[in-house]
Amino acid sequence: MEISSVPISSCSKEHQKIYREWFQFADSDSDGRITGSDAIKFFSMSNLSRQDLKQVWAITDSKRQGFLGFTEFVAAMQLVSRAQAGNEITNDLLTRNVYGLCCIIFLVLPRYLNFVMFPLFSRLGKLEASSHGGEVLLAKKKRSNKTNENEVNGNPVVQQSPSALWFSSKSSKKVPLSAVTSIVDGLKRLYVQKLKPLEVTYKFNDFVSPLLTNSDFDAKPMVMLLGQYSTGKTTFIKHLLKTSYPGAHIGPEPTTDRFVVVMSGSDERSVPGNTIAVQADMPFSGLTSFGTAFLSKFECSQMPHPLLEHITFVDTPGVLSGEKQRTQRAYDFTGVTSWFASKCDLILLLFDPHKLDVSDEFKRVISSLRGHDDKIRVVLNKADQIDTQQLMRVYGALMWSLGKVLNTPEVMRVYIGSFNDKPVNEAASGPIGKELFEREQEDLLADLKDIPKKSCDRRINEFVKRARAAKIHAYIISHLRKEMPALIGKAKTQQKLTGNLEDEFKKVQREFHLPPGDFPNVEQFRETLSGYSFDNFEKLKPSMIKAVDDMLGYDIPELLKNFRNPYD
Repeated sequence: MEISSVPISSCSKEHQKIYREWFQFADSDSDGRITGSDAIKFFSMSNLSRQDLKQVWAITDSKRQGFLGFTEFVAAMQLVSRAQAGNEITNDLLTRNVYGLCCIIFLVLPRYLNFVMFPLFSRLGKLEASSHGGEVLLAKKKRSNKTNENEVNGNPVVQQSPSALWFSSKSSKKVPLSAVTSIVDGLKRLYVQKLKPLEVTYKFNDFVSPLLTNSDFDAKPMVMLLGQYSTGKTTFIKHLLKTSYPGAHIGPEPTTDRFVVVMSGSDERSVPGNTIAVQADMPFSGLTSFGTAFLSKFECSQMPHPLLEHITFVDTPGVLSGEKQRTQRAYDFTGVTSWFASKCDLILLLFDPHKLDVSDEFKRVISSLRGHDDKIRVVLNKADQIDTQQLMRVYGALMWSLGKVLNTPEVMRVYIGSFNDKPVNEAASGPIGKELFEREQEDLLADLKDIPKKSCDRRINEFVKRARAAKIHAYIISHLRKEMPALIGKAKTQQKLTGNLEDEFKKVQREFHLPPGDFPNVEQFRETLSGYSFDNFEKLKPSMIKAVDDMLGYDIPELLKNFRNPYD
């Protein structure tokens, strides 16, 4: 899927050991990351131009995290060595063939050593060459007790990130800036120090979204699939993985009766929802608020797969339609969908040519995606079951149905195709239809491939959206507190404020010059307010608002500046 999808484990243990030692040498602070300053010091010994090294960093740090992990470091070494051999630096150098990584390691290792490692070793004063002259081992660098990796049975075991302690520590000490070694670390620091205090003070976690944890920042990008039953959601995931996942069931009847998170794991297994929701390293702790009724219909399917190392898929139960809507679910289906939508990087709405109707439940689900319009993609699946004339009519009917639900003037992007492992039915679609489906599938796959690369940008975007929502929430809560009387008539005043909540929102909007589109849903907010006494709300604290404003206006731009391409 991208550079890091080539498994390092496919290289010989000897080469892995050499790269690991080089990585440890370049990692000056032993945090398991090659930051911009580390890269400038290490790769300067390659004698490549600054422009070449800028291109190397741009390709290997494709996710724009601001650092290189071990896999990205190996890829950078390959690009540098190929550049020394006179090749143009492009992504194709690493993705040209499946076995390219290890092949390149074997062929260019001696050349790279001649250009880089011999001067390096002469400074270290310790060199050990093999009989072939190409295998060089770095002198063991004395490490402090702060190393991030230990070895168990010869395999490296990565310890918990130090930034995880920022969320659990009860200390009031500020996180030092020197502890931030990536954009994500910087967002964690800003959240703990500036945004989280505002959320806790004004109960943002009770009204809008649970407090963020370390795993929420470190989670892989997620793609959620929504649609009525038998529209091909599970088959779509199977098509991308080229294999089935544990617990997958496919059939014409409603087979997927639960939310299934398909993610990377060391072995194939299914983990129950109650178990996965309490694991600190998983970003699903917020789902506990939906109760045991939901958690019993939630599970995590883990399996080793190169694609799942970069993307996590969320398979959902089929949305009910017709008479089935009369059967109430035991949990808040719309609420769960909304929760996942806020966490996901892409939302795919799947339709079947024979199931174009938007049921009441489906309409509620789509409405719950409000605020995430940029993530939504529509897929008209199984399109090879009808001929070209029927497809034209079906496409028009689908756009008409969506126009009644999605209250936006823009036309939603619709991908047309048949996303399964079977060949396209040319008897129905014809040669023109086959070509169309292939192009549409390429476009959709390109959209999916961009997800890991844009994950860091998406995380920043969601963080900024959350900060603005928390600020507006603080204004609303403090306004309701200010409107309460000092002594008598509190119950009556609270009832009046709750009934005229929409007018109160407008007052807040005018007073603080806020955009109306950023305000929460009135009915949902009113329902949550019913369980609180306004008299217990906090008054507005300008210092907290200023801290968030400074974070949005200065801290985040400075963070992005510090972790941009170090060769810019």
